Amino acid sequence: MIVKRITELIGNTPLLEIDPSIHGLKNINLFAKLELFNPFGSVKDKTAWNMLRYDLDEIKAKGQIVIESSSGNTAKAVQMICGVENIPFKIVTNRVRVKEVKQILQLLGTEIEELPGQSQCLDPSDPNDPLFVVEKIMNSEPGRYFHTTQYTNELNTKAHAEMTGAEIAQDLERVDFFIGGLGTTGSTRGAGETLKQYNPAMSNIGVVSSKNGFIPGIRNSDEMFEVGLFDRNFYQDVIEISIDEALDGMMMLIRRCGVLSGPTGGASLAGALKYLKTIDSQLPERQNAVFLVCDRVEWYLSFLQKLRPEWFGLSTRESGLKKLTQEHISSAKEITADELELMVSKNEPITLVDLRGGLAFKGSHIDTSVNMPAETLEELLQWSIPFSQSKPVVLICPVGDQSKRFAAYLTEAGFESMSLEGGFAAWRDKEKPVVKARKRKESKAILSV
Repeated sequence: MIVKRITELIGNTPLLEIDPSIHGLKNINLFAKLELFNPFGSVKDKTAWNMLRYDLDEIKAKGQIVIESSSGNTAKAVQMICGVENIPFKIVTNRVRVKEVKQILQLLGTEIEELPGQSQCLDPSDPNDPLFVVEKIMNSEPGRYFHTTQYTNELNTKAHAEMTGAEIAQDLERVDFFIGGLGTTGSTRGAGETLKQYNPAMSNIGVVSSKNGFIPGIRNSDEMFEVGLFDRNFYQDVIEISIDEALDGMMMLIRRCGVLSGPTGGASLAGALKYLKTIDSQLPERQNAVFLVCDRVEWYLSFLQKLRPEWFGLSTRESGLKKLTQEHISSAKEITADELELMVSKNEPITLVDLRGGLAFKGSHIDTSVNMPAETLEELLQWSIPFSQSKPVVLICPVGDQSKRFAAYLTEAGFESMSLEGGFAAWRDKEKPVVKARKRKESKAILSV
């Protein structure tokens, strides 16, 4: 097969029937829609192409820069299309948390403006919501940028109505359940709308990550309000999946099915099985279910190595944090913003540990606090506790949920430990004093010959 343009290879992805001995369902045929077979490696190839293809000539004629808020796959696909068309591309994001994703974008030539992570509670006078920043950039130079607006662009949904959904309908006479991870929701909504035309009784099932977890490519339920395309009424159910469940599902696809799926595909499989197993025995006749495998595993190797080092032949210790019960976490001692301010003002001996990301800490933090991102501290705690027992430890996270876990763990280990109630958001909302990180002075090396 000879093609003239790489975009001709977008779409027409295969549908793989999963062997019943793998999924264990008795009355349901389970199919994986393999979106990782798109030329740039993900379901977002369809989204990016549909958002750009109608405007490429005008973008080039005006000499515009394409801009988007994206955490990975959309950015990668948009950049590949822009590269072929010789159009510059810029992303503004606060969600690049996987090293390879950022490295791929850098390799492709993407201009990246990286902001502090979501819910990282910056100074309110320094708004860093990615979409706000995109609008600010565009308003500063009217006509200079073309914004693909993936979170509100109906061309995102239309891409999957016309491609993904139509492709599945062509391969399967009837679909009874359609399951997929929720990010922009374009793929599940678009494909789901088309499939419902063939079977109005079909159930659309969304999959989100657990609130304290991170699964690349999908959001948790609290973040879905940020997505303009999201319509909760469209989904008959929304299933919450932990990162551990997503990784187990991913490994089932890789090792049992021969599908090099990323964590999002694993989450979709895990969500599908969690939902379908509750109804499987009640079905009066055999039915068909389809779930989306959104992208490939290769982009996530460092992320996977950190979470499952044993997969890579590395030694590991079970994190004590994972052994904590909800009862332990709920009983963790908390300190209010007023109480902490009083302790700081009196210079009482105390260790303040800010668990937010480095960019958020640099933006503003409580004076005398040290920055130790949550994932870094969790890794350190597998081997030792990096604090002195001679003074209390106060832990600070964005909204007070993560810090309670760490406070509970340290208390169990014999430390006097507290979590800032409401997190840095509560401190900020009460207009308590904050400082910004000092700029590092350039050192002048004196070389002697």
